[in-house]
Amino acid sequence: MKFGSKSYSADGFHDELIAANGNARPHARLLAEYFSAMQPDELLERQRAVDSTIVDMGISFTIYSEGDNIDRAWPLDIIPRALPGSEWDRVEEGLKQRLIALNLFIDDLYNDRRILKDKIVPAELIDSSKNYLAPCRGAKPRHGVWAHICGSDLVRDGDGTIYVLEDNLRVPSGVSYMLENRNVIKRVFPSIFRNHRIRPVSEYPSALSSMLRSIAPSDIGGKPEIVVLTPGIYNSAYFEHSYLARTMGVELVEGSDLVVDDDDCVYMRTIDGLKRVDTIYRRIDDTFIDPEAFRPDSMLGVPGIMRAWRAGNVALANAPGSGVADDKVIYSYVPDIIRYYMGEDEIIPNVPTWRCSDSKHLDHVLNNIADLVVKPANESGGYGMLVGPHASKAEHEKFRELLKADPRNYIAQPTLSLSTAPTLCDDTLEPRHLDLRPFILQGAKISVTAGGLTRVAMVKGSLVVNSSQGGGSKDTWIVEDHD
Repeated sequence: MKFGSKSYSADGFHDELIAANGNARPHARLLAEYFSAMQPDELLERQRAVDSTIVDMGISFTIYSEGDNIDRAWPLDIIPRALPGSEWDRVEEGLKQRLIALNLFIDDLYNDRRILKDKIVPAELIDSSKNYLAPCRGAKPRHGVWAHICGSDLVRDGDGTIYVLEDNLRVPSGVSYMLENRNVIKRVFPSIFRNHRIRPVSEYPSALSSMLRSIAPSDIGGKPEIVVLTPGIYNSAYFEHSYLARTMGVELVEGSDLVVDDDDCVYMRTIDGLKRVDTIYRRIDDTFIDPEAFRPDSMLGVPGIMRAWRAGNVALANAPGSGVADDKVIYSYVPDIIRYYMGEDEIIPNVPTWRCSDSKHLDHVLNNIADLVVKPANESGGYGMLVGPHASKAEHEKFRELLKADPRNYIAQPTLSLSTAPTLCDDTLEPRHLDLRPFILQGAKISVTAGGLTRVAMVKGSLVVNSSQGGGSKDTWIVEDHD
């Protein structure tokens, strides 16, 4: 397949748009034809139009560098990433299965602990987890759901198999960029959508609002009052917090805007006085949410909010304590968790994982560290990890010492041959590795976004896709391939 004047090759990796024989995959044929008809100068002109639109729309993200907060325009590549609808249908079912099982697991951990008594998951892993929060014991969130919004990261290996790389169950971010990516591509390439049957993503704010209403206390007797709780303008995801509040038509608040009264209900301060709040979509980490229950020095949270939540007077999404299933060591048990609670095999497999807390697994990792990806159990954003094949011998040795000192805190996985997609690099299209973060909502019902946020490693050969580490993004298309 040619893009402009140059032939495109994925260098032996599974490419999302172009097959090994050089032809476009069936679901991507029209997309490939559209862009292959463009010359390099036109591609660059369109990319500049995308970049300009992003600036005009104020789409930004914040990175932390040497103590400073730096706002940057959101990086969006002009070539969409496409998947066939029939493949996505199965992925969607797998994601629903996974979140249902994880919520059953979290609810069990804070109540009966059956899965620990039956020794499916070792109790010591839970009791040593920094994300297992004792003040949540005995809590009963509505519908038995703790993790209402989940972002599970998916990758495709060299043989075409889709894997779940990790689950993000605390305060998963990125959905606003998924929505804005679609808005920008539609503005810059309006004609391209007329020739494709692409599943929409625009209904997400409505679906999120519906889910948040469904988890509100059942006795309120009217329309629930919903707010988005943000740490403030200096948070790296503040753009998303304000975007979601605006698109849902609800208030964006900080901790100082809320108060828990003597009746253990949460109220919002307004110019007309206190107004009761029923559901809080909180974007503040667990231990900062309530200085009475967790960190006394937190200025971000609301004193007494845990009392109100435990009394059933307010819903919190995600519920405190959900992060116990966000642990990458617990991730390795998810297939067992699905079988235990649902009596089913997992639809989407995990990446093979070595738990360094197991002495035999640890020996394997120490002896093969140059070939593996080593990850800390509770970090995110690509921080604190080692990509063995791309690391130096000194870095290998440093991580061996870290593993020996705290094996519970690490897992290791094989270095996958992540799939690629054509990406504009300078004035030509080259393959770049990518992943995908779909978003799953669970309240009274469960739903999955049509696709998600595709993140791209913009450095040639790199497997690190996070925007905080220099990654970019793509609009994600689920293309109908059947009537």
